[in-house]
Parts: sequence; structure tokens; C-alpha cells
Amino acid sequence: MWTKNPLAEKQSNINYYMADPEVRKASWKSRLEHTRGRRAEPGASPRLPCSRTAPKLHALITQNIDELHQMAAIRRQVIEVHGTMRKVVCMSCAMTAPMQKALDRCGRASGPAVSRLRGILKSATISFGQALGAGGDRGAMRAAAEADLFFAIGSSLQVYPIAGVVPLARDAGAKV
Repeated sequence: MWTKNPLAEKQSNINYYMADPEVRKASWKSRLEHTRGRRAEPGASPRLPCSRTAPKLHALITQNIDELHQMAAIRRQVIEVHGTMRKVVCMSCAMTAPMQKALDRCGRASGPAVSRLRGILKSATISFGQALGAGGDRGAMRAAAEADLFFAIGSSLQVYPIAGVVPLARDAGAKV
């Protein structure tokens, strides 16, 4: 992907995004043009934890940014390690708002570059070069340490710190 569109790599890197207004503008333009993710509906995979065992589900740790687990009616704690594309965050004050609200503003000006407090708005997802949100990281580790049974589904578990949840659960006595 990066070789076909080097600007996409810059849009996904927090340092470029924060430093360059043109990168932010391109990012918002891309978000406006690519609506597929915002229209996505949960399929079988996000619905899986809603089966008969759902009452025993303590937490669901996800690296997905699409909120499809919540849309699939998971009523337990969903820990979004990499954030959500369905919200924006002010990089100055941490205020969050629905993404659609920010996208609606994009059509009426040069885009939602700043919040009311003059902070830069960004998708509430973790970008390359950006630290994981402390809440998601700590929540994932806590849930893993408390698990009796731990499933790792659909992840290569190659990137830390989230790759550490499986050994943490196993070391705490969970069946993995």
C-alpha cells in the first residue's frame, strides 16, 4: 500500500499528521471519499461472541477500529486497543465527538482541522508513532490476567504490547 501511495503512509503517521496541514487535508479528503468502512455491518465474526456463551464473556479485546463488535450487540466490556474510526479526538484537549459530525463539517469549508479550542482533530484511532491509549492497553492486560479461558482469534500477535496478552493470560492460569 505504501509504495502505491506514499501520502497514505504520511496520513497514518502521527508525526506527519500533526506537523503538516496538507497531510491532514489529504487525510480528511480520503475519509470523505472512502465510505465503505462507515457503512460496514457486522458479519459472522463480530457476532461470534454473542452466541450461547456470551453471558460468560468477561471482556473482548479487539484491535479492530470499526466498532462492529458493539454493533453486533456485545454487551460486555469491549476494549478497543487501537481506538475507533467512528469518533474524532482533539489532540489538544482530548475531547471526542462522532466522526460523522466532523465529516459533515468537511463539506462546508476546508475540513475540521481544528476543534473549538483550536486543537487539531484526528480520527480516534492509534496512528503509527503514537502510543497506545493507556486505557486500552491497561484494560487488555487486566482482562487477560483475570481470564479463566482466553481465545486469540484473527491476530498474528506479532506487535507488542498487545502480543503479550496471551502469555499473560497463560501465566495467570488461563487455558489458552
